[in-house]
This record gives sequence, C-alpha cells and structure tokens, in this order.
Amino acid sequence: MSRVLVTGMSGAGKSTLLAALGTRGHRTVDTDHDGWQLPDGTWDEPRMAQLLAAHHDVVISGTVENQGRFYDRFEHVVLLTAPLDVLLARVATRTTNPYGRNAAERAQITEYVTTVEPLLRRGATLVLDGRLSVEALADTVEALL
Repeated sequence: MSRVLVTGMSGAGKSTLLAALGTRGHRTVDTDHDGWQLPDGTWDEPRMAQLLAAHHDVVISGTVENQGRFYDRFEHVVLLTAPLDVLLARVATRTTNPYGRNAAERAQITEYVTTVEPLLRRGATLVLDGRLSVEALADTVEALL
C-alpha cells in the first residue's frame, strides 16, 4: 500500500480523479473539504500528520503552500496538469466548486500556472496530463497503490 498526493492547479481534475478512486474502494481525502485547510489556506499540519501516520493506503488531493512539508511521507506525489485554457474552461463550468468564476480568481489561476506549477513539477514523482480520461488517470494512480 502507498500514500499518494494528487496535486495541481484548480481545474486540473484532482477532485474528479479522487471521486473515481473512491468509487473503486480506495480511501481518499480531498483537502478542499471538511476543514483540512486553515483560514490561511495551509493544511492543518497536526491533523495531516495524524492522518498520514494512521493510514498507509490513502490518496490525498490538494494544493497548498505547506504541502511540501509532507512530501517525505508520501510514496508518490502526482501532479495533474493541463493547459491554461483547459483549466479556465473547467473552472468556469464546474458545479462542485465556485473558485474560478470571477475575473480575479481566473487571474490568480493564470498567475499560479506560471509561479506555482513549476514548484509542484519539481516536487512531483509523476506528472499526468489532466486531459486524459478519468478512467485512464484512475488506472494509473491505482497502479501506484
């Protein structure tokens, strides 16, 4: 069993991938929900440490400033990526997360593709194209588990 972090920009497909893995019976945690992030947008470090200590078979998704502090506790760090136009189209039409609907948030995503994604790429053990089918992505991540 392995601990896998799925990270990437808004609209890359992290939540969709996690949902697919969950339907296949895998333990998943989407850190965009259920209080995993503190008001400053970072992970609740004691809570994350406890989760990772207790479970050796979990897929976690998220993109936060302090995630690198936990990389040594993951067997795999998977970066989902997609071109900016795809990301912006997805955030404009998704119904499960309001982030990215206004111009300021879309500008932030555009900036993060340039400033944050390269950092994520350096920390990743695997980079996947988020335009692939959900089934293909889930197959690939499932093989890591």
